[in-house]
Amino acid sequence: MTATAPWKILCIAGARPNFMKIAPILRAFAADARFAAKLVHTGQHYDAKLSKIFFEELKIPRPDVELEVGSGSHAQQTAEIMKRFEPVVIAEQPDAVLVVGDVNSTVGCALVTSKLSPRPLVIHVEAGLRSRDHGMPEEINRLVTDALSDYLFVSEPDGMVNLAREGVGADRAFFVGNVMIDTMLAARERAMQSTVLADLGLVEQRYGLVTLHRPSNVDDVAALTNLLGTLSGIAAELPLVFPVHPRTRKRIADANIALGKGWSLIEPLGYLDFMRLTASARVVLTDSGGIQEETTVLGVPCITLRENTERPITCAEGTNQLAGVTREAILAAYAKIDQVRAAARIPQLWDGKAAERIVAILGDKLSAR
Repeated sequence: MTATAPWKILCIAGARPNFMKIAPILRAFAADARFAAKLVHTGQHYDAKLSKIFFEELKIPRPDVELEVGSGSHAQQTAEIMKRFEPVVIAEQPDAVLVVGDVNSTVGCALVTSKLSPRPLVIHVEAGLRSRDHGMPEEINRLVTDALSDYLFVSEPDGMVNLAREGVGADRAFFVGNVMIDTMLAARERAMQSTVLADLGLVEQRYGLVTLHRPSNVDDVAALTNLLGTLSGIAAELPLVFPVHPRTRKRIADANIALGKGWSLIEPLGYLDFMRLTASARVVLTDSGGIQEETTVLGVPCITLRENTERPITCAEGTNQLAGVTREAILAAYAKIDQVRAAARIPQLWDGKAAERIVAILGDKLSAR
């Protein structure tokens, strides 16, 4: 490890949510001569719609290292990430490894880094989020990554509270805002020029948007059938556009679920088209984490089809309602979307400058070591 600047940072991205978080961080590093950042793409998401197009639209530089891990069970995929990343980090000898979010690439690379000697710093961006649902794989990834990290950058005040409870002091945890929102605000003008509404024959505010991919919602046939049945009741009065995740599409086909009038099933979209579709929707119904944040800043009512959320600020201050998966709760949330829209506000520090804060703090911390 080097003792003085420029400090070498390996930035890890592997799955679709990572790309939106890593893009502004790489730009901020590039603008600061004290840092020499490299991008490692694990290949956890490798489909063109889930990976390549995001690099193009978000102007992310070509990865310096591609691990090409591919799919597999959680254990298989995490183990393969660790096997392929270890020789890279040993060869590079970085000052720090920066991971984002809560996917398998995040925890796998953090684990490898934490066991090296000499040990690079582990930096976690989007730290401190907690759903308190240990049946959610992402929650385990978050807990483990935060436990291994030297510096933890937090997107909302609740994250600071969670980390303090877990013994992380203010010398290591920093509330900086939301890098996902950095990306969204930087791309918003381009997204609003997308022709996706015209291409799909849609009119602003006259459709809803659906995304589903959580195992708890799509892997159990009965759960998926009941959920889509409930949403079909909404589709009867408000057309629903459903960009179908490949795994979800397979589950629907395997279960022979027929979606009737009011549904429009489409292929996954690029970032700009999806943002345009989100911004113009009357309501978004989702089990995603990041979409809860994006709808909050866009001012679009969001109904989260889960029993818990690691992003409570989107409910307390934003446009999100945590509905669960029962018919009664979903329809009750749908009845309140206009009320929620009127009361919403944008959370503190979700202003497009989170990445700049992260890099400034890291520069100060590394200079003082």
